[in-house]
This record gives sequence, C-alpha cells and structure tokens, in this order.
Amino acid sequence: MNRITLNNVTKVFNQGRPNEYAAVRGVSLTIEPNRVTCLKGPSGSGKSTLLSMIGCLSRPTSGRILLGEQMISGLPERFLTDIRRHTFGFIFQQFNLISGLSVLENVILPAYPLAPDHRSLMKSAHELLERFELGHKAESPVQWLSGGEAQRAAICRALINDPQILIADEPTANLDTKLSHAFMGQIAQLRKLGKTILITSHDPVVFDSPVVDSVVELQDGAVLQEAVDAA
Repeated sequence: MNRITLNNVTKVFNQGRPNEYAAVRGVSLTIEPNRVTCLKGPSGSGKSTLLSMIGCLSRPTSGRILLGEQMISGLPERFLTDIRRHTFGFIFQQFNLISGLSVLENVILPAYPLAPDHRSLMKSAHELLERFELGHKAESPVQWLSGGEAQRAAICRALINDPQILIADEPTANLDTKLSHAFMGQIAQLRKLGKTILITSHDPVVFDSPVVDSVVELQDGAVLQEAVDAA
C-alpha cells in the first residue's frame, strides 16, 4: 500500500486577478496507508480543496503530491483519470446518486469505464449491497432511499472498483447523530479490510471517533496542527 505525501502544496483560485484567493497554503503532510485520517477544520479551512487535489480531481498551483514514489500532481489528465478509477473511491457530501436509476445501476456506474466482465461486476455489486444491508433495495430507484440507505449506496458505489484509498468529503454533514455513528461503524469495517481512508469533517462524531487513527487540523488553508494520533 502506498503512502500519500504532500510537499508544500498550494492551491490558488483566480490567480493574478483582483479576487485571487489562496485556499490551500503550503501544506506538507504524510498520510500513512491502512489508516483512517481525518482532515478537521471549519468551513473555508481548505480541507475539501486539499482532498480534491489528493484524489486527482484538481491540481495544485504549486508543490508536489506523491502516491508512493510516483508524483501524481504533474501527470497529464489521461493518467490522472486512470489513477482516479483504479486507486480512489469517492463518497461525496451530497452522495451524488443519479435519480431515476436503481440502486444497483448507481453502484456499478463507476466500473463501466474499466470494462469488467459483466457477470463478475454484477456479483461484486450484489455482494457489496448485501454487506451494507441493501440487497433488498437493489432494484429500487435511489430516490426512494432514506438518508442512511443513500449513504450506504454511495459507499457501495465508491467500493465497486475495489479502490486502495477511500475519500469521504463531509460524509456526515447531512446526517443525524445516530446515522453519523452508524457511518463511522461502516468506516471501521472498511479499515479492517485494509483500506486507507481519508475523511474531511468538522463533526466531532467523526474526528473524535475511536475509528480515526490521526487528525490533521486545518485553518485558513494551512495546517494548524500536524497529524496527531487520535487515541
């Protein structure tokens, strides 16, 4: 498994314009594999921007991001796309499930560009749905799901390509306390499977959870406090 290393990473929006804004300012950080790391901070602290760069969804303005020994921050887009598909799974704050499609159809969507064997893909999707107690909802339209069910469907979708690293951006922002605790229980299961998990959150249910191995506190785009063992 590969560690993620950030060296003096900066992200500036509207560069050279009057409304120039530095969302991330010179962040250097090491994220160890097989651990749950939480990027903690208030809205506007830069944690979601940092997460998007780590997950190859955007590029830093300056600095380097390495996955193992490979520098990924300067790769051409076609290589970044390949890394995203094979290495990362994403759980977004709004879940981003596609209304009108079934739960099963939503789960298998990220696998299509990889052109897997259809029978194997369906087997994997059904196994994931069963693991997260959604097997009976496979053919249901996603708009019929409860908030907790929608989140579990989003987790299944993130895992369909068996990613090495799972990225979750404010995953409990739209959940009540009970469902937030349930989500962290699901994260604990994924950690046992050897996944590297990176979460952004300003929710104490997340960053104070015993499931989290280390916490990185951000403020105004900079690391306020280096990774600290949550225990």
